[in-house]
Amino acid sequence: MLVYLPVAEVSVNAFVLIGLGGLVGILSGMFGVGGGFLMTPLLFFIGIPPAVAVATEANQIVASSFSGVLAHLRRKTVDLRMGSVLLVGGLIGAALGVGVFNWLKSLGQVDLLVKLCYVVFLGIIGSLMFVESLNAIRKTKSGIVPKRKKHNWVHGLPFKMRFRVSGLYISVIPPVLVGIFVGILAAIMGVGGGFIMVPAMIYLLGMPTKVVVGTSLFQIIFVTAFTTLLHATTNFTVDIVLAVLLIFGGVIGAQIGAVIGLRLKAEQLRILLAIMVIGVCGKLAFDLIVQPAELFSIAAGGH
Repeated sequence: MLVYLPVAEVSVNAFVLIGLGGLVGILSGMFGVGGGFLMTPLLFFIGIPPAVAVATEANQIVASSFSGVLAHLRRKTVDLRMGSVLLVGGLIGAALGVGVFNWLKSLGQVDLLVKLCYVVFLGIIGSLMFVESLNAIRKTKSGIVPKRKKHNWVHGLPFKMRFRVSGLYISVIPPVLVGIFVGILAAIMGVGGGFIMVPAMIYLLGMPTKVVVGTSLFQIIFVTAFTTLLHATTNFTVDIVLAVLLIFGGVIGAQIGAVIGLRLKAEQLRILLAIMVIGVCGKLAFDLIVQPAELFSIAAGGH
């Protein structure tokens, strides 16, 4: 069943969009990521213009993350205090990111930048997570329980706050900086930023994996909602029809993902996420490097 997307100006099968939304919703519930790192490139692949994909996907992430965080709140695996500190940084970063996005759009370079950002960030994060997860699984099988460092340079910073749910007493500076960085990515790349936030919360802040997922989703809801609002009012690139179809699938998928996530070990969750990140990165890099099957140009008549 084909539907016409008025802002994207293309016709797409509605069931394909609902299915993509469901897939990303499952990822959201399992890993604590908004799923935009996967959905936005998938929208590129089916012909949605990058500027529209970025702005609209931020909208869909709000719904799937909200659905996922409800499931985690019921299990009391959300650190609301940590999520609020991350959120402060995230809103600042989102405002900065939309400004950069608008500037690049005026130069006509936004499509290339978005795709290059995906290749670079997904390649680095996916590789690091994959290697770390393999080492953790290997140590677990050999009977060695991997120990996370409880104290690092983060613990020496000022402005400390106690985060009881996470069992931490650390400076608010690193969470705010992580939030700012993720907010910028949310605006430029159309992602919740979970693929960077989740590793940062585990390895930099030292949060327990079971609390990270729900807390990440909590922060993602507000940052992506703010990003969507800014894109809608400054760029006019939010496609409501596209957003509704993605949201419908995403909300259902997030509940399924939250249940699946509880049945897998932390190391297994991280390695699965790493494999998906690397796979998407490879496809995007391939599309940027390889010459398209059909070369065409838009030129004035008579040339």
